[in-house]
Amino acid sequence: MVLSKFGLSGASVSKDGFGSVDHPRSPRSRAFTEAIGGLSARLLTCLVLGAVFGVLAACSGPEPSGDGRGEAEAGDAGLASEASPAEASSAQADAGPPARGDWLVQHTLADPENLNPLTSSDAGASAILNWIFPPLLTLDNETLEQRPLLASELPEVSEDKLTYTFVLREDITFADGTQVTADDVVFTVKAIMNPAVRAPHQRNYFNSVRDAVAVDGRTVRFDLSEKYFRNDLILGSISPMPRHYYDPDDLLADISVADLVSFDEMDEARKERARKFADRFNKDYLRTPMGPGAFELDEIVTGDRITLRRREKFWAPDDPKFGDAWVNRVIYRVINDPEAALVQFKSGDLDVIGLQPAQHKRADTNSARFLTDNHKKEHVSPGYTYIGWNQKRPFMQDVELRRAFGYFVDKKSIIESLLFGLGEPIEGPIYVGRSEYNRNLEPYPFDPERGKALLAEAGWTDSDGDGVLDKEVDGKRVPLRFEIISNSGNSVRRSVGLAVIDEMKRAGIDASFRELDWSIMLERVKAFDFDAVILGWRMPVTSPDLYQVWHSSQAVPGGSNHIAYVNPELDQILEDYRREFDESKRKQLYDRAQEIIYRDQPYTFLFMQKAVTAWDARFRGVTWYPSGGTDLNEWWVARVDQKYTR
Repeated sequence: MVLSKFGLSGASVSKDGFGSVDHPRSPRSRAFTEAIGGLSARLLTCLVLGAVFGVLAACSGPEPSGDGRGEAEAGDAGLASEASPAEASSAQADAGPPARGDWLVQHTLADPENLNPLTSSDAGASAILNWIFPPLLTLDNETLEQRPLLASELPEVSEDKLTYTFVLREDITFADGTQVTADDVVFTVKAIMNPAVRAPHQRNYFNSVRDAVAVDGRTVRFDLSEKYFRNDLILGSISPMPRHYYDPDDLLADISVADLVSFDEMDEARKERARKFADRFNKDYLRTPMGPGAFELDEIVTGDRITLRRREKFWAPDDPKFGDAWVNRVIYRVINDPEAALVQFKSGDLDVIGLQPAQHKRADTNSARFLTDNHKKEHVSPGYTYIGWNQKRPFMQDVELRRAFGYFVDKKSIIESLLFGLGEPIEGPIYVGRSEYNRNLEPYPFDPERGKALLAEAGWTDSDGDGVLDKEVDGKRVPLRFEIISNSGNSVRRSVGLAVIDEMKRAGIDASFRELDWSIMLERVKAFDFDAVILGWRMPVTSPDLYQVWHSSQAVPGGSNHIAYVNPELDQILEDYRREFDESKRKQLYDRAQEIIYRDQPYTFLFMQKAVTAWDARFRGVTWYPSGGTDLNEWWVARVDQKYTR
């Protein structure tokens, strides 16, 4: 299925981070899996993206999905009509008040990378962790304005915007019943800022944090070294981790956030304790999350399912706005084959599924019976699919080569034949509905002859007559031979890969395509162990921040700049953009940023895809919001229709 951090994404599973190979996760409302784009599930992720935070928004985090991103139209005949919030409320009133009970069984293409709230970076993990780790602030489903969640009110912000003070609600507890305190918030920031914790994709959003201190048991003050126009989103996306659980030996007790910010200046004894904490944190909490959310992990069966159960003594019972869903269980069923998943959905073993374009257009999912038992909806799911060229490979550093590659990709044909029109071509990493999108970028045409000419101009010729182009690189003649990888279970990405290598082979490029299990592929991407990759990133519908994916500081193992693209001018723009509060000036900066990325072609941008989600008709309270998402906390089943009684 495709529930991602903030909500349904229409793909089979969205692990987006990268769109996703990730990117962050966000604990805000699940209606906005793609609203923030760029942080992590708990924080803001993959941008709206994050766990302690939220593909990619770009942030993002990668995701195994491959169907269902992009700007959707209202839907076609036969689809469930989209109710406005007011209409949905009226329909719900007619049905009586929401009833507690039943389960929500969703489809996911692959097991999550891991369930550590900081080190996981894929959208699948974010979707799960969002139930467990709500943030300090969330976004209103209708207005996208921030509102308090774990915080009792919006933060107090100093006039110079360098101090943010949050006050926690009095009643918040972790799943073990322990009170959530300001010390837990500070501990969470310590874990993020610890350079030995494997969370570079999260840490980059906290570059301006100088210190964080507990003023009292409920009050946390953040002191910043510089302004960042998204600090309200970033700091508000933090979800406290229980200090007593994740650091039982108090290894970070006498180490401040300021110490960790200046890690190299600490004495060796404290450095060693920080490293010891990180070593345990990185290894020992991959499958045992505990947070302040309404749900806790019940069971993980690798390759089969992840089960979450509702906390009986949740601190905000029966209030969806604070994370308490009406269902008693949330289950993610792991099914790597989308066709097998559809069969299980039809048989009633799945409640929610992201339909691939071909499935959506078939007669069997548009029959009277199917649309009586289920509803389906085309909806907005901002994100994009791309081919990334790994510049750790010396020959991939040739910008003329990367430009040439773009001419072998027939985007129009891909959208028409593979997506059945459910998408649109793109040329950059910003959501086309945003004012920051540069509309002056000329679409890359499908022109293999021009691609071959560019290759020849760049010195790629068949010098030995073996049918494969070659060139001298770093004093050694190398053939133009490489492998494109992507995740298994994604028929769209597979078809794109096969179509692209077919065109390339005709031009003397010895390209091959291979599908890998999601977790294996993700490890290779994180370690730069690949030539090229087809993945996706989510994009925020709020103000974008490209730093996580495109700044050279993120071209590290586990970082989101997994193609190791480095451009000093772009780095400076991304840094200046974060400090600029004037929207028109930010627009100018990002126009130039997109020109640079377009010129250098580190990615061959492919398309934004429309999402199609199908769900069991027994669920009520299903509202689709302007962001394109739905809030699963609001879904409920009348007692007479409930399937599961536990």
